[in-house]
Amino acid sequence: MLDAKIPSGKLDDKWVDYKGHCKLVNPANKRKMEVIIVGTGLAGASAAAAMGELGYKVKAFCFQDSPRRAHSIAAQGGINAAKNYQNDGDSVFRLFYDTIKGGDYRAREANVHRLAEVSSNIIDQCVAQGVPFAREYGGLLSNRSFGGTQVQRTFYAAGQTGQQLLIGAYQALERQVALGNVTMHARHEMLDIVKIDGKAKGIIARNLITGELEKHFGHAVLICSGGYGNVYYLSTNAMGSNVTAAWKAHKQGAYFANPCFTQIHPTCIPVSGDHQSKLTLMSESLRNDGRIWVPKNVGETRKANEIPEADRDYFLERRYPAFGNLVPRDVASRAAKERCDAGFGVGTSKQAVYLDYAAAIERYGKIEVSKQGLTNISSEQIIAMGKEVVKEKYGNLFEMYAKITGENPYEVPMRIYPAVHYTMGGLWVDYELQTTVPGLFALGEVNFSDHGANRLGASALMQGLADGYFVAPYTVGNNLADEIYNAAIPTTHPAFEEAAKKVAERIASLKNINGKQSAENFHKRLGKIIWNECGMSRNAAGLKQAILDLQALKKEFWSDLRIPGEINEYNPELDKANRVADFIELGELMCIDALTREESCGGHFREEYQTPEGEALRDDENFMFVSAWENKGEHEWQLHKEALKYDVIKPSQRNYK
Repeated sequence: MLDAKIPSGKLDDKWVDYKGHCKLVNPANKRKMEVIIVGTGLAGASAAAAMGELGYKVKAFCFQDSPRRAHSIAAQGGINAAKNYQNDGDSVFRLFYDTIKGGDYRAREANVHRLAEVSSNIIDQCVAQGVPFAREYGGLLSNRSFGGTQVQRTFYAAGQTGQQLLIGAYQALERQVALGNVTMHARHEMLDIVKIDGKAKGIIARNLITGELEKHFGHAVLICSGGYGNVYYLSTNAMGSNVTAAWKAHKQGAYFANPCFTQIHPTCIPVSGDHQSKLTLMSESLRNDGRIWVPKNVGETRKANEIPEADRDYFLERRYPAFGNLVPRDVASRAAKERCDAGFGVGTSKQAVYLDYAAAIERYGKIEVSKQGLTNISSEQIIAMGKEVVKEKYGNLFEMYAKITGENPYEVPMRIYPAVHYTMGGLWVDYELQTTVPGLFALGEVNFSDHGANRLGASALMQGLADGYFVAPYTVGNNLADEIYNAAIPTTHPAFEEAAKKVAERIASLKNINGKQSAENFHKRLGKIIWNECGMSRNAAGLKQAILDLQALKKEFWSDLRIPGEINEYNPELDKANRVADFIELGELMCIDALTREESCGGHFREEYQTPEGEALRDDENFMFVSAWENKGEHEWQLHKEALKYDVIKPSQRNYK
């Protein structure tokens, strides 16, 4: 069994005790220590800012032209914190409990409790940075609800929370760049980890403008490169998001944990055709006030506004009365799929359900009338006033929907359908966020640690900033304390030369295939295999076939790929081919992982393992562990298990009814 290095003692005291007893690096020694950070989204930017502020020599890398283009910018709905501003019963324990339960009891207790503990610090930090969180009339920070909870703990900035938080982290990062503590390497992609004596000591990065390979030393390497949802081709992720940094680490000995744990988000604009290259998310915050429904009659031809209440099925409210439209994402997604598969879907594709704001608009309008003491107000005026309130709360989301679909969501219900969003699997890390490769850490979505089999909404931003601002400075420092006796290793060291040579050979072999098919074509085909057989639901026969199909696809990829252009120049097709090659290998491991986990939990839904009501059926006796996979060669992985022990929370069958 894997050792997660969880501190002993009471759960409430573990993080406090760790901070009180971890090893420190004095300021003079920090200035001698070099830290490499790969990725500059929320986790990477906050880590770079925090480590730079402490005095370390930080080198930050991102493949975008600016950290401001990280995919964190796309997060819309909010960030959780146990502040209890609403006085509705929230607490650190309740946030911890909701997260463990929402992840279907497949997350590590100690990490999740630490996340809940530092959540309040994140809000204070971001307010101090000037993040414009929404506020109540009196000036207090506002909160709204998200799925899987019965309290309001989500802080937000309209529908642009990720963007505003990233700007805050970016400003903190740029301050350290200006002070000379952080060196920024934009338009660089990490293509391998350099190990010396079994420890991560640097990276090989490709300059995406010139094509040149560069060698960089670091006493520690932090991977903060985000999730791998684009293995499905169509996802809500930015098109550049990829698994390459994590996969290179995996090939160098870092275990990959729970790769089949993928989150399907229930509120996405439906696919409109094969021409699409990505999907657009509508924030989960819309489920605060929106009601999700389908017609009660199969083959309904009337327009949404023409269907009376008696002929509408508000299926989430019907099936899960305690939580209603605010059930966790995996539950809402499966329920929507079930209705569409049963023939109740709407729109031209019949693969969509309605998200309706009519009732919310009317309710807010009546509240405004009451607030203003108005009388003799017509229903049209009430609706107009309600629309203004909704516009203030969700306006940019409604504008985005209107631009994409050509429909006015203030007048007609939105059409939504589940889509790939977040990946709970990732590099295995211990309590210190260190992988199985000493000196190599993983922060944010790229690690597996905090969400189990399903991430609750508004927790991604929380985890990224918690890891970067408040966890890594202690845990990385604890490990760097043993490195103060080791001088920086020159990049002329044979290990750097050998790693750079291997990367160059791989790039040359890709370029020299000289086949007929584009990387994009292979990516689309990969996505269809993974979505059909390892998407919203899985079964043994489909997974076994998918593994064979992916092995054949990999063979075809390495014999018929065509990359135009040259190696030593700006060549996005070469970059894409590199990433697709890694995605194909990851896809095979995802299916192997899903095949071996013979239970349903969270977003992992095996059709063979469900309750009579169609809910996920866990098998705690045989599968209460983290699956951590070690790469052993071509098409070969070895499974290692980390037993999950619940000392405070008693696992039970999830019930949102």
